Parts: sequence; structure tokens; C-alpha cells
Amino acid sequence: MNPIRALKFLPIVAVAVYWGIRPAPIEEALSPAPATPVASSGHVAVLPESDSVIVLNWRQLADLDYLRGAVPPALAQLDGRRVRLPGFVVPLEDFQETAKEFLLVPYFGACVHTPPPPPNQMLFVRMTGGPKALSMWEPVWIEGMLKIATYDSPYGAVGFQMTGERITPYREE
Repeated sequence: MNPIRALKFLPIVAVAVYWGIRPAPIEEALSPAPATPVASSGHVAVLPESDSVIVLNWRQLADLDYLRGAVPPALAQLDGRRVRLPGFVVPLEDFQETAKEFLLVPYFGACVHTPPPPPNQMLFVRMTGGPKALSMWEPVWIEGMLKIATYDSPYGAVGFQMTGERITPYREE
């Protein structure tokens, strides 16, 4: 094959390599997934008191079947509940250092010049109060009320929304 003609396949090879070496979600990369009383994979679970915070991980949110719009019972129980989730911030506008609205994703670099994660791996956050300082470079904890509802972002469809109450630097718990 002519080397010049082979160059047209370079983007396809680059995407294949990227997907093969894509970074692990934050809870796999930084620590084991936090313990949580909520089961995943469609199992119904007993949730804690209504005023306590439920610590989630991205594997639990992945149970949302966004292609069919199916929400398993364990995930449906989280709708309207106060949750805490680790992740990386993706500003909705270029060069934002503060914002009231942003996306949360499970791994660094998602949505930035790469194919975005699927809708069940993106969370649209609208913070209460004024704009908050953002860092795309360091993981954070987001705490607030979870809603299983779609949102159309500049980076694609998002499967979850949150009214964010707190944003703090990520630390193992």
C-alpha cells in the first residue's frame, strides 16, 4: 500500500488506540470504589435515612439504559435524593475558571477534544448560590440532589442532573 494513502487510516487507528488505553474512572484510578448501601445492576436496596448523603460511584450510574430510557429500580430510588459523587469538572464554556453550571465526568479529559462519555457517565450540575471556582485538573466531590433527567450539553446528551450544594477537593474517604 502506498504510504501516503495509508495516512487516511491514521485517525481510525488513533481512535482505536485511545479507546484501548482510555484512563480508568476516578474511583478505579485513585482508590477502590467507596462503600455504599445502594446496590447496582438492578437490585433493589435499602437506602439510608432520607436526610443522609448517599455516596455513589460511576458504576452505579452506568446502570441507566439511556438507549431504551430504562431506569432500574435501584437507580430509580436515587432520584430526588441527596448524593455525593467524585469526578472531574468539564466547564460548559472555554477558559472558565468559575461557573454556576458545569458537567461532572468520571475521568480526566472527558469531553475535551475526544468523544464524550455516554449519557449515563455524565452529570449536569447547577450549583446553588453564586459561581464556584472550577478546576479541570483535579478531581472533586460534588454533593447535592440527584435527578434522573436528560440535559443537552454542548458535549452531547447527559443522563443526570444535580442541584449542587457543595464542591470539595477529592480525598479518599
